[in-house]
Amino acid sequence: MHILTMEEDAILVLANGVVVKGKGFGAEGQVEGELVFNTSMAGYQEALTDPSYKHQIMMMTYPLIGNYGINEEDFESDKIHAEGLVIRELCESPGHSKSKKTLSEFLKEYNIPGICGVDTRFLTRKIRILGAMNGILKYPYEETEIDELIEKAKKLRNISELDLVSLVSIKKTKKYDKGYDKTVVLIDCGTKESIVRSLLERKINVIKVPAKTSPKEIRDYEPDGIIVSNGPGDPQRADYVIKTIEKLMPQNIPMFGICIGLQTIALACGAKTYKLKFGHRGANQPVKDLKTGRVHITSQNHGFAVDIESVKDANLEISHINLNDGSVEGIEHKEFPVRAVQYHPEANPGPRYNYYLFDEFVECIK
Repeated sequence: MHILTMEEDAILVLANGVVVKGKGFGAEGQVEGELVFNTSMAGYQEALTDPSYKHQIMMMTYPLIGNYGINEEDFESDKIHAEGLVIRELCESPGHSKSKKTLSEFLKEYNIPGICGVDTRFLTRKIRILGAMNGILKYPYEETEIDELIEKAKKLRNISELDLVSLVSIKKTKKYDKGYDKTVVLIDCGTKESIVRSLLERKINVIKVPAKTSPKEIRDYEPDGIIVSNGPGDPQRADYVIKTIEKLMPQNIPMFGICIGLQTIALACGAKTYKLKFGHRGANQPVKDLKTGRVHITSQNHGFAVDIESVKDANLEISHINLNDGSVEGIEHKEFPVRAVQYHPEANPGPRYNYYLFDEFVECIK
């Protein structure tokens, strides 16, 4: 099941009874969450600090992780949000001019455990066949604990039972006022900081507000545009965001949704969402723009999608589709200036081909 030449002092237990042993790194401890895989070859720092990974144990499919260390620039939030990290091989002597610490030191700083030396290819195939499932990562562990950990993993709550957006959203409004002519209100469902940077680079002031901010409070800022950010978990649990979108759309303020932003906009319009079998997480997802016929390689991180049949009765038009599974990747409202994409135009890590979506949004608000 795995090849290991080092001491086995950490364990990963899945809800279906699969047990994988390996070498622990980072902080000692026990964490719980949904095991998911990311197919990016780089970008582990950005992924770990992406709030969309809340309540998930992240597994990188690329075999060597940590080889360029951790720098002070590539943060997508102020901390690690993934519950734990699973990798094949850990590099403990990174080589990069910007590196300030090792991956193991980074995890330890934020009290996050990791396990290496495991067969990630085996685990990825399990998830692809059976679907994403709950698990427990423990470092260190005792052999006598295994049966108990398996039983506990079986009883973990499903991610659809949890309101994760409220856990990662900011508690107080934060303003990025640079004195520009136009201002966007960013509804923070778990924002990647690259979204804020992308707007500031285009000379747009940003007001980042908590996910539970009322429609009236948002209108009182007199925004030129509204963005509904990315975020973790089941969009149906963030009903407060959905209700806010319902009331804001008729105001004819240009609105742009990203990831869970697309899902909540779709739900506000009457469409439905569902849980993907194993999700889309990586930087190599092909998406087709139905208007131009162009195919874009995109960065993605989501476990839920919009039901394509339900869009027909929701006053929405599908603008983009995923070429791997045909799922919805972009929508536009037929009446209001509202559009959204399921993928991440801000990239980080790349590919950086989709910045044009921010340009189009800025043109719309101007």
